[in-house]
Amino acid sequence: MRWVITGANRGIGLALARQLTERGEEVIATARNPADAKELVALGGRVVPLDVQDDDSVAAFAAALGNESIDVLINNAGMAIRDGLGNLDFDGMKAVFDTNTVGPLRVLQAVLPQVKSNGGAKVVNITSRMGSIEENDSGGMYAYRMSKAALNMAVSVSSVDLKDAGVTVVGIHPGWVKTDMGGDSAQLEVDDSAACILKTVDGLDLQNTGSFMDRDGSAIPW
Repeated sequence: MRWVITGANRGIGLALARQLTERGEEVIATARNPADAKELVALGGRVVPLDVQDDDSVAAFAAALGNESIDVLINNAGMAIRDGLGNLDFDGMKAVFDTNTVGPLRVLQAVLPQVKSNGGAKVVNITSRMGSIEENDSGGMYAYRMSKAALNMAVSVSSVDLKDAGVTVVGIHPGWVKTDMGGDSAQLEVDDSAACILKTVDGLDLQNTGSFMDRDGSAIPW
């Protein structure tokens, strides 16, 4: 199977690329600056430049794939800023939305022919439980929470649009993971999160499309 992973130069994306490579899958991993992604390059797979905020970069990435079909697209690239009411950074908020919400759609639209070509592809958007409106019982992190809630809507809408093409679209929360974004206080090791995500993705089919789920496949309230 051919897997595409965005934002694979570190954290969860790197762990996913490593585990997939180890099990013999074909991995096309992306990074904004492949020359700086030494751990990713060392895996020996294909590393392709991609900035999900940049229309030209996304178009070039899609063109580089040519007619290669995509079995699984994992929209993993993401960012966060710590903000709160009273110190909101609106320029930063725009950047977070452009990466976390618009970015996955920008990539999906660009590679839609490759995704639809095999009739049974999976599109996995790495979202967050912090995007759940129903579960929100704490404040702060406006940009991140809002961008992930919007991404969840994008999952829902695109799942409807792609269902007839046989494409499964989901949003998966990876857990609170020890990454640059999650911090050292996080509960999960990155390899454990990645392994759980892959087990869930392996079991996905069209019956799951449009779901917002935890890394183990259990449903998360919208």
